[in-house]
Amino acid sequence: MSGVALVTGASRGIGRAIALQLAADGCAVVVNFASSSSKADEVVAEIQASGGSAVAIQADVSDPDAVANLFSTASDELGPVTVLVNNAGITDDGLVLRMSPEQWDRVVNTNLRSVFLCTKAALRSMLRAKSGRIINISSISGISGNPGQGNYAAAKAGVIGFTKSVAKEVGSRGITVNAIAPGFIQTDMTDALGEAVTSAVSEQVALGRLGLPEEVASAVGYLASEGASYITGQTIVIDGGLAL
Repeated sequence: MSGVALVTGASRGIGRAIALQLAADGCAVVVNFASSSSKADEVVAEIQASGGSAVAIQADVSDPDAVANLFSTASDELGPVTVLVNNAGITDDGLVLRMSPEQWDRVVNTNLRSVFLCTKAALRSMLRAKSGRIINISSISGISGNPGQGNYAAAKAGVIGFTKSVAKEVGSRGITVNAIAPGFIQTDMTDALGEAVTSAVSEQVALGRLGLPEEVASAVGYLASEGASYITGQTIVIDGGLAL
């Protein structure tokens, strides 16, 4: 695999694993981050130490001007983006009756609006090239819902609907658009839940454990590869059997 991959929210967790996977597969990687510059620099350094090419670029991907600058800088530094992974996401949980409009907007803007903005920016060069891969990170919550996560689940469900619509719009130009819906993956976000909660969740998973970021990243690597050229508009669930 070659080309330029841009991964949003790539400084840690699933995004970091995806960036490392795509670099190992031969892509030059744009490591986007919102605030964790030191963590993003660590990802870049790890890629470069392995002989790969990478740059870290800060951008709030829910902001149209910041996204325009992100893609312009990426193109100047490494070339046009050929693989886009919309991974950036946050949670701000609360029951709907107690959820503020600000909580709703923060999560929807970061988790869904950003996917629209980055996809639109990436498609310009992809349409000219008549090729490209867009991979959107949704969540099992976007399929089955989750109490206290009305904003998050709505945004992640929106990602799936958006994925299908764009896949139909650009399929004739050789561009594939797919989504991945992870279940509980071992990251800083799940670590914050505490051992009692993660143990309880693990008991509900058919495989009896939380997933690893690398297990999501390997699926992204496949969807970005030539071997997945006839897969589009799909949502791949990686949850260890949680939703069975």
